[in-house]
Amino acid sequence: MTPEYSETYFLSAGETNPEQELSLPLLTAKIIDIATAHANSLGIGNPAMADIHAGWVLSRLTIEMISYPRVNDTYTITTWIESWNRRFSERAFMITCNGQIMGYARSIWMVMDIESRHNVGLAHLNLQPDMISTRPCPIARQTRHCQIVPMDTAQLPAGAIKATAPATPYTFKYCDLDSYRHVNTVRYVTMLLNQFTLADFDATFVDRLELSFLHETRYGMSVRLLRADSTSPLPTTFLL
Repeated sequence: MTPEYSETYFLSAGETNPEQELSLPLLTAKIIDIATAHANSLGIGNPAMADIHAGWVLSRLTIEMISYPRVNDTYTITTWIESWNRRFSERAFMITCNGQIMGYARSIWMVMDIESRHNVGLAHLNLQPDMISTRPCPIARQTRHCQIVPMDTAQLPAGAIKATAPATPYTFKYCDLDSYRHVNTVRYVTMLLNQFTLADFDATFVDRLELSFLHETRYGMSVRLLRADSTSPLPTTFLL
């Protein structure tokens, strides 16, 4: 067992975005995969909780990139546990390629009871203190949640911002789900990226992505995606 865990990947053409770089949905999937593999190696992964019908789920995810690996590059993701309390675990990631740091990610995880869908806490897991890494993660933690209201809202609630585009309706379907039968994190990332044009991505790139999961979304649920473009704290904010 080790407090840090790394995996190396080859980026094929079929895994890139139109700019021939590592796509954000794939990076998100790899982050989840390596977190799962490390937890399993420590004996605190989902297989260790099968008897209590519980498993790890993401509560928050932040990815901040300087640049992205390109097609035919070999890149490495390293992960470590930053902190651990009775309800949540903080896990960090570093992405490197060709000897250079490409970016970092931070995440907060909880253990969900698969039947009740509630946070069951981490007290039942046995994580030794020496499995907490002292490696720092240099990117900032997430900004505060921001309420977005529709464009036609007459009176703006305190602390809220108004959408700058009409709401986009969507109903979640079979291919949006994962093994917990709720919407997969990668599907959220894909949905958000699809709100921008090809020209947007040809001119710039996503240097920071923040995801906060406040409610569980499941099959057949219909939502409205609200978008607000601003200058602070993030250029574009979405709310389901």
